[in-house]
Amino acid sequence: LKIAAAAMAARCRLATSFHHVHGANVQLDASRMRATRVESFANGLCFSQEPLAPGQIFLVEIEEKEKGWCGHLRVGLTAHDPRSLEVVPEYSLPDLVNLGDTWVFAITRSHNRVALDGGEEAPARAQCPPWEPFLLIEQVRLPRDALVGRSRPGRYSHILDELYRANVLPATARRSRIGVLYALQPDGTADMHIVINGQDMGPSARRLPTARPLYAVVDVFASTKSVRIIPVEYGLPSLQTLCRLVIQKHIIHRLAIDGLDLPPPLKSFCKHE
Repeated sequence: LKIAAAAMAARCRLATSFHHVHGANVQLDASRMRATRVESFANGLCFSQEPLAPGQIFLVEIEEKEKGWCGHLRVGLTAHDPRSLEVVPEYSLPDLVNLGDTWVFAITRSHNRVALDGGEEAPARAQCPPWEPFLLIEQVRLPRDALVGRSRPGRYSHILDELYRANVLPATARRSRIGVLYALQPDGTADMHIVINGQDMGPSARRLPTARPLYAVVDVFASTKSVRIIPVEYGLPSLQTLCRLVIQKHIIHRLAIDGLDLPPPLKSFCKHE
């Protein structure tokens, strides 16, 4: 019961942030919610500030892309406390993975699923219909709307809400949303799942040990220039979210938020879905 309560408490936290330990080319904003690779194509490794609880998703949105590089965002989990790393590896693949107890996958337009014991690829999971409000992964229930990345139709987005909701992006596109979590198994191990724009890709890695805390890994690699953490609310909406809903309801378009007499962090929160 104590473990379940701790897991639920962790999952109900509105958001986490990036760890202060990160790759040499990463720059974090003041809130540590946005990570930008400021030069080159590597040394973009980031970690979650705290270990994830079972079923807690670490969700990021691709904010900026950079032309001229081959490769995309990489995400996963590691049992290494970032503070224990003598040097942050240049790459998640293969450098961090080669340290052991790390599971990372490159995000592409398709996605690799873990092989079964016989060597065959695990079958794709049946997806919930897109109109279902929650995504179910094993025993985990996630609010689908927060998970889905969509392009923004412009200034008068309130006129185009239906188009906005239907406009789901490719995995590697700007404003695409990528999340990682792990689900506990009856034998005490865990399966890692990657969620791309509201779709569960199935187990990406199986039998992860759970004796040590597991941190999220986000590698801002190559054509991915900048990512932002997306808060996911599992229960009742927070006061911050309720304020955002009221503000958005009484403005003509999102650009008007800049002219409101509000603290900059609240302005930023109100401009994002």
